[in-house]
Amino acid sequence: MPDVDWLLGDRGYDADWFREALKDKGIRPCILGRKQRKTAIRYDKRRYRHRNQIKIMFGRFKDWRRVVTRYDRCPMVLLSIIALAEIVIYWL
Repeated sequence: MPDVDWLLGDRGYDADWFREALKDKGIRPCILGRKQRKTAIRYDKRRYRHRNQIKIMFGRFKDWRRVVTRYDRCPMVLLSIIALAEIVIYWL
């Protein structure tokens, strides 16, 4: 994994073993606890709201079929297409 301070995730990533693995690597999890948990898990609500913005961005990428299906196998071309898609999405 890359060197990060926080990991934003939704309830699907709420597992004790996953949280422990993140803590062992020095990453603080910002994951909402599942509804079935007996004890509530604390998380940073302000950071958790940013997860929704990231999810919306990936949803908008799905409109760009070339990015989703990865027609371009060259990493530089793929990153260029992603940058172009971001510029168009920003303007729209």
